[in-house]
Amino acid sequence: MSSFRPRTDLSTHEVSNQPKALGAVSLYADPAVNEAVENAFARLVKDDKNFTAQASRVQSDHLSAFGKNAGGEEAREWGRLANENPPKLRAFNAQGQRIDEIEFHPAWHQLMTLGLEGGVSSRAWTHPDGGHVTHGALMAMMAWTDGGVCCPISMTYAVASVLKDHDWTRNEWMPRVTHAAYDPRVLPAAQKTAATMGMAMTEKQGGSDLRANTTRASALGNDEVELTGHKWFCSAPMCDAFLTLAYEEAGLSCFLVPRWRPDGSRNPMEIQRLKDKLGDHSNASSEIEYRGAWARRVGDPGRGIPTIIVMAHHTRYDCITGSAGAMRKAVVMAANFVHQRTAFQKKLIDQPLMRHVLADLALESEAAMALAMRVGASFDASAHNAHEAALSRVLTPIAKYWICKRQPSVVGEALECFGGVGFVEETGMARLYRGAPLNAIWEGSGNVIALDIQRALSDEKIATAFAEEITRIGDDIPALTPLTDWVLQTKDADPRLFAERAALIFSADALPGGPVRDAYIALRLMAPSHLWGANASQIDCDILIKRTVDWI
Repeated sequence: MSSFRPRTDLSTHEVSNQPKALGAVSLYADPAVNEAVENAFARLVKDDKNFTAQASRVQSDHLSAFGKNAGGEEAREWGRLANENPPKLRAFNAQGQRIDEIEFHPAWHQLMTLGLEGGVSSRAWTHPDGGHVTHGALMAMMAWTDGGVCCPISMTYAVASVLKDHDWTRNEWMPRVTHAAYDPRVLPAAQKTAATMGMAMTEKQGGSDLRANTTRASALGNDEVELTGHKWFCSAPMCDAFLTLAYEEAGLSCFLVPRWRPDGSRNPMEIQRLKDKLGDHSNASSEIEYRGAWARRVGDPGRGIPTIIVMAHHTRYDCITGSAGAMRKAVVMAANFVHQRTAFQKKLIDQPLMRHVLADLALESEAAMALAMRVGASFDASAHNAHEAALSRVLTPIAKYWICKRQPSVVGEALECFGGVGFVEETGMARLYRGAPLNAIWEGSGNVIALDIQRALSDEKIATAFAEEITRIGDDIPALTPLTDWVLQTKDADPRLFAERAALIFSADALPGGPVRDAYIALRLMAPSHLWGANASQIDCDILIKRTVDWI
């Protein structure tokens, strides 16, 4: 949408007091992002003997370059166009032959090119030193462009965690999904320069209860099967292959289903319809049926859920980073608006209550980003540090539970900072708001995640690592001691309350010592309020606001 020299002197009035939209920004210049990354890298230097200062510089340079591309006005415009022109299902061609293809607006392909060539899905695997922290920061910045496109990019990243552990997928599919390129052609994967991957797990009758699935696998030999059944959610059905669950004689197993059969014919994975969703309209979420679809087992027979949990661990990380990125975008956009808008003879940002609200929102977005990168550090350190490997298993759902639940409230309050204009589509806030609840649902809604935290802590190694980390945080930050003692001593707490309090502890610890951490402890632990800005008069609002606007 062009804003080149618009008319402001109209026949009935002069257009005035209308803030300019946010222009091009270099997203990695945001201190909430780069300091969270650098803090995570510093943690890695301590926890991972293989991580060096040189690796940190290489990753930071890549993040800086990507931040300039993702922060451009053109990239945000692609997001608008992709959502206003949603994908269309082309189940049949003009001759009535079945093709099951998805037609996208060109803006979607521009976004996919930006993300995949920028290494959002691949860099954790191709540049593993600090790779998961880097991936998380890339995903957070990609969220500035469009939430829908983050879905297939995230799944392509996460599926590699499964593919790398099995011989045939490591040799055949891993090079395709870790190639930093985008090839949207509808061709067998072997004929393409790169591939994307999705997943199809849940069914109508089960939802999160995957053991209630009814899809069946008929053996063909050599781990190959044909699948018959339906999937209630298949996100991004235009991908080149999918991980899915189906029952065979040994039990519920994980299978890889490509779009094409080995003989080069189309695999009968029929798209029944595209979902009509609340938000993320750019992404083609679908319902599918397997009608004798060829597939090959990944992992051991009957061990489908343990196999797929590895992928889910990584997509949960992307729920965290995507939410942190979207929250920061909402706050920065609100800050840009209130710095220019005048009301009652003052700039909105100079009104005390607006400063309190904006500082409180900025604080939450900083804590979310810091905790997200802390989770990424646990991913990176896991290969060499047993403590971090165990901690990652429980820290990830803790962060997922908290950050994803905070996102709708943060985005809603940021929208309110605009007043009525925030409720119309042109500002971009309405689209951001519609997408805000998704990550709290994807990969396990609140109750599922809260119970998963308790399930993780039933493992002695994980419980020990968790207790050691909570104790260390209490020793390092004495103001948190009442809360850390409660978490350690209260064994039968409500799982949701336990998740919330653990998240507050880890969030405070993830923030580096200084005024931002002090403000977080004051507003979230010492004198918490139910509504944004209500107690912010007791913190240093100036520094939080400066960190939100001085870089744009």
